[in-house]
Amino acid sequence: MATTHAAATEDANAVDPITLEVIRHGIVSINDQIDANITRTAFSPYIYEYKDYAVGMTDADGRLIAQCNGGMPVFVADAVGAAVRDGLSVYGKDRFHPGDVVLCNHAAVQGQHLNNTVMYTPVFAGPGRQPIGFFAINCHWIDIGGEVGTYKASDIFAEGIQYRSVKLWSKGEPIEEVYRIVECNTRYPDELMGDIEAQLGGCLLGRDLTAKLAEKFGLDTWRRGLDIILDRCEAASRKRIASIPDGIYEAESFLDNDGMVEHRIPIRVRILVEGSEMTIDYSNMPGQVAGRINSGRHGGGVTTARVAFMYLVARGEPANDGTFRPLKLILPDGTLVSAHPTAPMGHYGFPFPTIIDTLIKALEPAMPDDVTGAHFGTYSSVRIYGRRPDGRPFDCYDSAHGGWGACARHDGSGPFRTMAHGDSRIIPMELQESIYPFRYEELALREGSGGAGTWRGGMGFRKRYRILQPCNLWVNFDRIGCPPWGVRGGRDGLPGRVQVWRREGGEPETYYKADSVALEPGDAVCIEAGGGGGYGPPEARPADLVALDVMRGYVSADSAATDYGVAILPDGSGVRGP
Repeated sequence: MATTHAAATEDANAVDPITLEVIRHGIVSINDQIDANITRTAFSPYIYEYKDYAVGMTDADGRLIAQCNGGMPVFVADAVGAAVRDGLSVYGKDRFHPGDVVLCNHAAVQGQHLNNTVMYTPVFAGPGRQPIGFFAINCHWIDIGGEVGTYKASDIFAEGIQYRSVKLWSKGEPIEEVYRIVECNTRYPDELMGDIEAQLGGCLLGRDLTAKLAEKFGLDTWRRGLDIILDRCEAASRKRIASIPDGIYEAESFLDNDGMVEHRIPIRVRILVEGSEMTIDYSNMPGQVAGRINSGRHGGGVTTARVAFMYLVARGEPANDGTFRPLKLILPDGTLVSAHPTAPMGHYGFPFPTIIDTLIKALEPAMPDDVTGAHFGTYSSVRIYGRRPDGRPFDCYDSAHGGWGACARHDGSGPFRTMAHGDSRIIPMELQESIYPFRYEELALREGSGGAGTWRGGMGFRKRYRILQPCNLWVNFDRIGCPPWGVRGGRDGLPGRVQVWRREGGEPETYYKADSVALEPGDAVCIEAGGGGGYGPPEARPADLVALDVMRGYVSADSAATDYGVAILPDGSGVRGP
């Protein structure tokens, strides 16, 4: 079993255990405090309600040290560290000064859509103001130009403006020219510039709190403490990997299409477990595609591997450099998740939930008690956009929260967002109704959406809008042909869909992917999210649990009979037939 250098020398460089715990919890606490501050100060609901951001800190070399507990998983996989390391390659350590603030959303660095913009500032502390790290925040900027409401973009340049390690502030002074460039490349300057101020305030306060914590214990103790913390996280990951039987594990699934060409996109993964190291092999992933679902190496392959690793192996461990050290990656250039920097990436994350699900599926033989059924596995994205009566544009990006897969110990959870999103929230209906020209008529669980099993898959929901102003609808639902699978004998969950009822009546129009569907006042839009896959054979589920599901509206009486073999009696109890 591999050992770490710091583990071997920890005794020689020991830090008082109480001091070490204060540092360990303190670095996370600072990130969580800034997380809460951004929620309070941001201007757009994508930030203050939906929480499409993450907060983190690195050391002076760009190693990821800590992140907030509530950060979006696709950011927690170290988007902030990638940006900082690129800045170090551009400027070098000597050209970072107190008061500098840097932006980066460059596709060749981040490998995600250009809206994801990292802002960071160097942290100086101690005698002589020594550089000890960087404080960083990755926020989804509401709009950075480029095409909207479409699957079609020939390359990354059609998707907006790129900032590669550009200073927004220099030595404590704002650079007005950069601010003007940012403001003139967005359709929503009020919201975006307000969000940027919240992001800036978070960076500056996080910087000062980090410096204060380091100075409290002295820089030598601070650095030794961080080394020990990272190495202990590495040791915990290695111990968990070592408990998995050595072997090669493979799985396959597919996406329906890329939004442009009607053909399946295979998702093929291989996992090698050897001793205390795990290697995820993406050699058989498809090449980059014409649609906008590509991602770069760090933002795609590294991100999906790390998110799956956190779910399967590093549960309970913080996402930092140490935790990820035992995870290796085989990833050729030019794949769906290692696309070239000019490839279109506007919808980069759409394949991620399916890739993460497939990695979990691969380890089913090795970890039968730890894997889950697949979750609904799609962004289930809906955009309603257009212009208000006064001519101002509006753009509501909404989504369906669906069911997650069941496991060996309990039913699937949900409705939640995908594994790529974590605990990002629904924007409250009351808020949306106050700023967008539609109203809600229904929000309910979708009966029968969870896959049958000894443990039932989680539920998706149904959401219905009534349109009040002429506008357009954009839709992205996937995994229709590859629904959320069950494991260990569990059944599949239902896939999702979007239906439009016209005000003049008639049969509903059903959509899974659509670029620009014209809507008129009085039309209704209903989105139904998929459910999670079940775990274990349905006939092993206790009859009283099936009856409880029927009583709660999770499962119909017909499904109880056909899927579970349970008859519901007049008093509401259930009995399994002969």
